[in-house]
Amino acid sequence: MKKRRGKRKKRNNKAIVLLLILCFVFIMVEYVKQVHINQESSSIISNDPYRDAKKYRPLIHDELEKHQLEQYTTVLIALMHQESKGKGGDPMQASESAGLARNTIKDPEQSIKQGVKHFERAVAYGNQKKVDFPTILQAYNMGIGYIDYVAQNGGKHHEDLAKKFSLMQVNKKPNVYNCRGDKKNFRYPYCYGDFTYSEKVAKNIESLSGSVPVSIN
Repeated sequence: MKKRRGKRKKRNNKAIVLLLILCFVFIMVEYVKQVHINQESSSIISNDPYRDAKKYRPLIHDELEKHQLEQYTTVLIALMHQESKGKGGDPMQASESAGLARNTIKDPEQSIKQGVKHFERAVAYGNQKKVDFPTILQAYNMGIGYIDYVAQNGGKHHEDLAKKFSLMQVNKKPNVYNCRGDKKNFRYPYCYGDFTYSEKVAKNIESLSGSVPVSIN
């Protein structure tokens, strides 16, 4: 009896040791998998080109909410990315829309407030003039006057209209809007604003949300 009990005890001990080993191996495998997942997630986040602009999402949303325009939060992130990639003291590049010299604003919060104000004005005026949403996006770059120009020419933005409007402004101030004399600049001679701005922002919106707003209603 004692021998049988001893053998049984040894078998039980071996089973327990084997079970512990299996548990340890399982835990280690899961740990390694989790570390790998965390490393991949960290890599994805660090490689996100919109990371710096997206960190302002709460501020942008709250400021838009004051104007009942919070549905455009992703649009403003896309605009910010196009303007500055979310960097600097004026990430919305909103100084000029306030009648100031470029980069006069040094506080991102003030930049967002002014950027939202400029965007809200473009949305309201664009709605009044019944232009399409790409015109609103382009107006953030070229100013509210672009909305009037598009409204007088069919109501829909396209690159040729942006080029013509840009050239009109260049002809008014050729010494100011000259691409700094760089004829290799892709905008030359359309050196007022960026005639491709609306398309670039639309691509940003698509990357950020998978859909592009098509109306301002």
